[in-house]
Amino acid sequence: MGTLGRAIYTVGNWIRGTGQALDRVGSLLQGSHRIEEHLSRHRTLMNVFDKSPLVDKDVFVAPSASVIGDVQIGKGSSIWYGCVLRGDVNNISVGSGTNIQDNTLVHVAKTNISGKVLPTLIGDNVTVGHSAVIHGCTVEDEAFVGMGATLLDGVVVEKHAMVAAGSLVKQNTRIPSGEVSFFSPFSFVVYCLLSLHTISVYISQSAKNYINLAQIHASENSKSFDQIEVERALRKKYARKDEDYDSMLGITRETPPELILPDNVLPGGKPVAKVPSTQYF
Repeated sequence: MGTLGRAIYTVGNWIRGTGQALDRVGSLLQGSHRIEEHLSRHRTLMNVFDKSPLVDKDVFVAPSASVIGDVQIGKGSSIWYGCVLRGDVNNISVGSGTNIQDNTLVHVAKTNISGKVLPTLIGDNVTVGHSAVIHGCTVEDEAFVGMGATLLDGVVVEKHAMVAAGSLVKQNTRIPSGEVSFFSPFSFVVYCLLSLHTISVYISQSAKNYINLAQIHASENSKSFDQIEVERALRKKYARKDEDYDSMLGITRETPPELILPDNVLPGGKPVAKVPSTQYF
């Protein structure tokens, strides 16, 4: 670093130090209402040498997730809290409308024993359950990987196939379309045919639900402290009482627009009041 570079670096340090000092003073003035945010070195999107993530603007990546290196993520997908997608020795591709749920690990293999290159390819509208491990394999469109499942190098999960929760799928296994497979660590395998209802409703609807839920989380993560406090006060003010109680008093309660969820959150497009007790799944 030359003389000019060192001078610029020093000025940058001074500005950052001043900002941190002002933040501490502001926190003291806010008193008991303050929310202290400690400096974190965590980077949600991180390069590895010349490889950088390519993430569509409509993707929700949770603040505690890590998307690293040669990773592509398509429109409407969501990467949830605690997930790691590490594309260092090979590439990772995630399609559109896919959800990678909390604490899932997605990694790649440079090659297998036979020298075959093994990136990780995840298609469109795929659901990957919490704490799954996806390593050097292919999960085709509209497939479903259950919670805690482990998919080893070379595995192929075909379209509309399902891997049961907790399964350990051995290398180079192919799971046929329309089947649900239960794998145990003791080499016990059970295949069952999936009904058309399960394929069309359970698997497809799961992906749609997470697209909607990701929009809510993205909105919540972008709110300021003031917005959060105002909404909290509104929820308390407009909390619904028993319907019989309201009818006796002749009260008609209207929910403020600020507390209405997006129209596409529930089937049928009917908006509902956004109150703490609302559950989507």
